[in-house]
Amino acid sequence: MTPAFYNMFRNTGVHTKEEIKPHPILAKLYRGAAREELIFDVGVIPMLTPPLPWTSLRSGGYLLSPTSFIRLPDMALQQRFLLEKTPVQELYPSFDSLNMLALCPWIINKPVLDLIIEVFRNKGNVELGIPRPPSECEPMPKLIPGLSKTEKARINRERIAIKRRRGEMYSLWCDALYKLSIAKHFENKVFWFPHNMDFRGRVYPCPPHFNHLGKLHMGSNLKFIVTSKLYYDVINLTGFKKRDPIHERLRYADEVLPEILDSADHPFTGRQWWMKSDEPWQTLSCCMELAQALRSPDPSKYVCHLPIHQDGSCNGLQHYAALGRDQQGAEQVNLQPCNVPQDVYSGVAALVERERAKDAANGVHIAQVLEGFVKRKVVKQTVMTVVYGVTRYGARLQILKQLRDITNFPQDHCWQAASYLVNKTFLSLQEMFTATRQIQDWFTESARLISQVRGQPVEWVTPLGLPIVQPYHKLTVSKSPITTKTKNPIITSRWDMYERPNILKQKNAFPPNFIHSLDSCHMMLTSLFCQR
Repeated sequence: MTPAFYNMFRNTGVHTKEEIKPHPILAKLYRGAAREELIFDVGVIPMLTPPLPWTSLRSGGYLLSPTSFIRLPDMALQQRFLLEKTPVQELYPSFDSLNMLALCPWIINKPVLDLIIEVFRNKGNVELGIPRPPSECEPMPKLIPGLSKTEKARINRERIAIKRRRGEMYSLWCDALYKLSIAKHFENKVFWFPHNMDFRGRVYPCPPHFNHLGKLHMGSNLKFIVTSKLYYDVINLTGFKKRDPIHERLRYADEVLPEILDSADHPFTGRQWWMKSDEPWQTLSCCMELAQALRSPDPSKYVCHLPIHQDGSCNGLQHYAALGRDQQGAEQVNLQPCNVPQDVYSGVAALVERERAKDAANGVHIAQVLEGFVKRKVVKQTVMTVVYGVTRYGARLQILKQLRDITNFPQDHCWQAASYLVNKTFLSLQEMFTATRQIQDWFTESARLISQVRGQPVEWVTPLGLPIVQPYHKLTVSKSPITTKTKNPIITSRWDMYERPNILKQKNAFPPNFIHSLDSCHMMLTSLFCQR
């Protein structure tokens, strides 16, 4: 008889963790078992009634399951203590905003859901954001006797990479299965999403697997009568006319109306215009809704359930431009009136391309290799995250991923090209947003002085009155006299709000955390304005 489970001890830093593992054969049997249904706790799925309004720190959200007003990590003892002392009336604006967001009812966009499930069951489609099942991953290369050490090492590296990709595919496949299963369960129901916050004040729906922030599209149950906005939205979602004024986008919508109707009528058997979009499933939803509106007896009276999306032009840079009264930066992120919408990502890409052309003319080899490959998509993620504290190493990985996705780019130059583009992107951002780097440096130095000289964590109050404390303290580590089978003492640790703050984390995290809190506050104020 072989034990079905066994325990093991694993050292992770200063911690020793005891883990209970299933036997590999049992794990394989479990993975292969055909499970007919998924079971979720009531606290992780949408509600069939409007959520309980937030009236205090402990009353709101789900009716029966306990819901936290703020998702505080274990080490956020000081913020938990501060919230308890805060008069409840100072938190009313935050309560009102969460209640307003939670009162929006939703329904499933059934025709689109059926198409997504069809693609999911038919081995997925990565280009459409539907993951393939793990069985579709490339086969594992075998070690053949008689190979050299170099060949064995290469095959082992390939096996490790394939195993990692299989794990990622399985995780994405399970995530899609969860979302689609819950959507299918609620397809004929009206439902609501209770909301709460993280410690910085950013608002999230409580259901983690399935919500309106996810990739898989749902239709809104809020009804409004605007057909011209559907024209505008279907072109916005494609990403084809980002730099064109509104009247030009509407004219383009008239031009491609046959493609829109063909996408609605024959999504998989027609010309598949919607698949070329930046947001294919949302574009298809818009095509279907527009087709129904135009074919109704009176399009002006057609009741539309589709949400019209609004997004900021790189919100983080918008806040820095406003804080620094940066005229040039404000123009790039649409904080100044302009006849033509500005696109900061294309602007940065143009500056990077200008510098690349200069270097290529001076004989820099990597600049010559990059000719024709400095596109908006390559630098977009780095521009978006630089205001949230991305490091040069992290930015290099972001650009590296984009370059590897370009089929005709020479892959042996990817790492060198990513390093080159990171430097040029950071320099271009400093040129375009003169005040941003200065404000970031001031935030960082202020956080260093507060945490190092005063010995306190950085804290602030948002414009809506929510107190925030950065929960980064040093660990209190102690050794237990109890030892494991390997004769090593068990090392335990705990968070203590009276310990000195972790200076490095306090100063590195303050700029992005502060901007995140402002961004969230802006969104919450927008919801309160809509309610009024």
